Amino acid sequence: MADLPLWTAEDLAAASGGKIVGDVRLPLNGVSIDTRTISQGDIFVAIKGENHDAHDFVPRALAQGAGVAIVSRVTDVMKAAGPLLRVADDPLDALVRIGTASRARSHARIVAVTGSVGKTSSKEMLRMALLASGKTHASVASFNNHWGVPLTLSRMPRDTAYGVFEIGMNHSGEITPLVGMVRPHVAIITNVAPVHIANFDSIGGIADAKAEIFSGVEPDGIAILNRDNAFFERLSGAAKAAGIRNILSFGMHEKSDVRAQAIAYHANCSCVTADVMGEKLVYKLGMPGEHMMLNSLAVLAAAKLLGADLARAALALAAAEAPKGRGVQHRLEIDGGEFLLIDESYNANPLSMVAALSLLERAKLGRGGRRIAVLGDMLELGDHGPGLHAGLSKAVDAHNVDVLYAAGPLMVNLWENTPANRRGAYANTSAELRDNLLGGFRAGDVVMIKGSLGSRMGPLVEAIRARFAPVERDI
Repeated sequence: MADLPLWTAEDLAAASGGKIVGDVRLPLNGVSIDTRTISQGDIFVAIKGENHDAHDFVPRALAQGAGVAIVSRVTDVMKAAGPLLRVADDPLDALVRIGTASRARSHARIVAVTGSVGKTSSKEMLRMALLASGKTHASVASFNNHWGVPLTLSRMPRDTAYGVFEIGMNHSGEITPLVGMVRPHVAIITNVAPVHIANFDSIGGIADAKAEIFSGVEPDGIAILNRDNAFFERLSGAAKAAGIRNILSFGMHEKSDVRAQAIAYHANCSCVTADVMGEKLVYKLGMPGEHMMLNSLAVLAAAKLLGADLARAALALAAAEAPKGRGVQHRLEIDGGEFLLIDESYNANPLSMVAALSLLERAKLGRGGRRIAVLGDMLELGDHGPGLHAGLSKAVDAHNVDVLYAAGPLMVNLWENTPANRRGAYANTSAELRDNLLGGFRAGDVVMIKGSLGSRMGPLVEAIRARFAPVERDI
């Protein structure tokens, strides 16, 4: 099995329902939808996006080493460039069929994770924990939507022992078809919070949408739920209604099946004593913060339930690192010393904002340093937006923020609720905030940047890193 390519031309044609045009000569060991990431022997899927039709890039993909391109139309230029697999419908639909076929042929133990906050970091923890016991396949980045899930499935090697899938949504009905492809043995919901609430009538509606993950769980599968979350009972009831008999909980709650008994929080890690279904563990988690610690409990529960070695899984978590934009720390040089930059710029919602402010509070200040929060708008909150932004003032106070920089028409609601002695600068956009921000640091500061992806706080992180050199550490 190990000597076989990821896909043979025959298996690919059968799975997709398409027909090979030309001669496939390269072993097909990867799948790509982006010519910027083509590797030798990749299957290039010509997906039609909102702004581009990837059929226009088929000759380039084949010239760059793709082994075959999946297309819905064939031109002479494409045929001259290399082998094609022609399908009758949208290549994205073919990718879904290929992903489904990959799942059907696999003997891997599968876990799927969803939730309002913490999906990607939990996915990464699961990958590391399970890899300690066997070959593990997991989605890259946040490939959790209608193309990311089938793409990840289609890339799953035949001899995978454990598969890890992240499933996202911003409307009801989105998770059902995705989990139907993944068919997990274990399903995790990290939490429920007012994320994408503009698309729902209430937070309860978000909980119900997350509960769609139960619809695809394999017979005798298991649900792992956050006992500390206000929607635990609602989600537990939904799991039972979906026919799931085995429901486990995690958290600080005394009735949790997987419970943190003692935690020591540090700037760069957490040390945890936990009871994992009757088995006591003491472990170090490389990702700091209470939110990361809680999700690590779900990860260890999943590892044990999937048959992995629990002790090895716990040891592996010591090397866990925050994904880009989700708490990565940079030490940077400045006149008189250094300051710490915490990059939380990938996305934001009320729950993750509070978690990030907590992380800022726990970070160690240098002599004379300040806690500086640089916050951009939280999007997709609908009519709740102004109030939820204004309400962050309590968290800013509670976590001892010394200076606030704010960007965006929604974040002005927090700015106006911030005392004058804590105000750094406000701007309508992150770009307009840039110059004031770059001149506002001093040695000893800890700076945390966070906002929804659409508020474009990431470029501020890059601007800071471009202005200030990284601190070189002696090895």
